[in-house]
Amino acid sequence: MLKQRVITALVLLLILLPALFYHSPAPFCAIALVFIAAGAWEWARLNGYGPVASLFSGLACGVACAAAWWLGMLEQSLVLLWVLAGATWVLAGAWALHRGVSAWSAHPQAVRLVSGLVALWLAWLAVAQARVIGINFLLSILVLVWVADIFAYFAGRALGGRFSRGKLAPSISPGKSWEGVWGGMAGVVVLAFVWRWADATWGITAPSLYSHLGRQGAWLLLIAVVFLSAMSVVGDLFESLVKRSAGVKDSSGLLPGHGGVLDRVDALLPTLPLALMLYSVLQPR
Repeated sequence: MLKQRVITALVLLLILLPALFYHSPAPFCAIALVFIAAGAWEWARLNGYGPVASLFSGLACGVACAAAWWLGMLEQSLVLLWVLAGATWVLAGAWALHRGVSAWSAHPQAVRLVSGLVALWLAWLAVAQARVIGINFLLSILVLVWVADIFAYFAGRALGGRFSRGKLAPSISPGKSWEGVWGGMAGVVVLAFVWRWADATWGITAPSLYSHLGRQGAWLLLIAVVFLSAMSVVGDLFESLVKRSAGVKDSSGLLPGHGGVLDRVDALLPTLPLALMLYSVLQPR
């Protein structure tokens, strides 16, 4: 299993890194589109659709992403869209997690399918627009999610159950603890202030999420990154809820040793649109 994970990770890096650092955003946006379309195929399967309908769902999501690209949405100011997307993730995410696993399958199948496809389309639009803004900006969002996950894992293993009476969401993901969440938040706070310091010290003019938020004050930066860390947990738990409802461990076997695409991007689904919301709302007018 470890060998498979390492090989898959290396292959993904060999594909993604050259595209990420290419002078044009186009290659990265195209690869991200393929991944999101694969995630849409997985989403349809998790929600009870057959092979043909799942394939069509993946194609439809890919076409929707391509249409947004063709319409020039990557270069447009989409403040209202990101505010609506962010508010929906906060409210609907909290509602879905509160209702629990059993309530998810009670929703109409078409509603579950469409909601997931829209969330995946928004995630692609956000990651593509972030790459258009700049590599430093996109990396600052991606690394925030990775750091939150890594710090949460180690904090959970070392401190899980020592300071809290119960698990975070035992019916959805029994292994997650409140200590892990707090550890992830602490990690992203350190990341944000170190990244902002590095941008200033090394004279990096390309914006990062942290330098952009930091212009509004250190307290806003602190609150924003803690909020984004919390929402990355919501994305992770939401996908776990859907998988538990479907009775599967992984969203698919597309990425040997890692599960499926959704297993790798779940925490990014709310975090990317919310980061674009903060960036757009706090733009100088």
